[in-house]
Amino acid sequence: MRRDYEFRLRPTARQHVALGQCLALHRELYNAALQERRDAWWLGGTGVSYGDQSAQLKDIRHIRPDVAVWSFSSQQATLRRLNRAFTGCFRRVKAGDTPGHPRFKPAHRFDSVEWPKDGDGRRWHPDTRRVYLQGIGRLKVTVHRRVQGKVKTIQVRRQGRRWLLVLSCDGVPTQPLEPTRAEVGVDVGIASFATTSDGQHVPNPGYGRVAAARLGTAQQILIRKRRGSNNRRKVRETLAARHRKLADQPGGFLPNRAAAKTGLHQSIQNAGWAQFVSILRAKAEEAGRVVIGVDARRTSDRCGACGHTAKENRASQAVFSCRECGHTLNADEHAARNILRAGLARLAANPAA
Repeated sequence: MRRDYEFRLRPTARQHVALGQCLALHRELYNAALQERRDAWWLGGTGVSYGDQSAQLKDIRHIRPDVAVWSFSSQQATLRRLNRAFTGCFRRVKAGDTPGHPRFKPAHRFDSVEWPKDGDGRRWHPDTRRVYLQGIGRLKVTVHRRVQGKVKTIQVRRQGRRWLLVLSCDGVPTQPLEPTRAEVGVDVGIASFATTSDGQHVPNPGYGRVAAARLGTAQQILIRKRRGSNNRRKVRETLAARHRKLADQPGGFLPNRAAAKTGLHQSIQNAGWAQFVSILRAKAEEAGRVVIGVDARRTSDRCGACGHTAKENRASQAVFSCRECGHTLNADEHAARNILRAGLARLAANPAA
């Protein structure tokens, strides 16, 4: 099983500066490679591949000593990152979508560097809780849980004023639980954060109310700052720190009662739900369980008894009442039961899912 472990880095002042320089150099490489691909496209050539650009790295590092300071393999990983962006773009074009072309990365939108090969510019030292990165040195890591499996890739990510280390490991042992022969549907919502098809309700704790208000204030201040100014950069760092604080809180989401499901509060809700699903999938894989995602459309207003579908069936936020057959149930529990049916149908159609 593959598993990512995220820890906080504790760089010295010199290492903090070096990390910023490393990130800036890799962003420059990404944008230069993107420019080369764009130029080749507009000139009507055959295009530029990852192999072509990777082969140029040796000459670039010879000409520019500031480029040679950093790991060769990490620079290759940045070129592969760009190549994946183009591959995804072409795939969506073939599917008939209208995707945007890969874009140049400003400083605040390029926040990570990856080292794909152990011993090539990086080394994880679990015994001393240090990580070595070429050009930066040995950095202290706050390790709050044991790393299992074999470390395959290392990523350093900037998060506001913090630096994070992400270890991606293969061969992480699973901890399968005894089979229960039971299935359950789960509906996420606002009144209750999660409701199961067997009637269990997980209340929405709403830990982020104050943090979300501060986040909204920071966003309003950011809008008023001139683009490119130092003040705007400082406010953006503050905004990132408040995003992190909100995400770190249990639940990381807000109750949003009668007010509109739009804007900042809705985006926080969506982030909380997405994080919940991500954690649920990881825990299910570790325990030997299966999670099936389904399209939740119409699960709130389709009657589970007679199949009648109408918006009017959702009598209120809390109650489902079918206008055709009179079937009545808690709205979230009813939606969870419909989700369970949809998931079982999908599993029967595709047992390998």
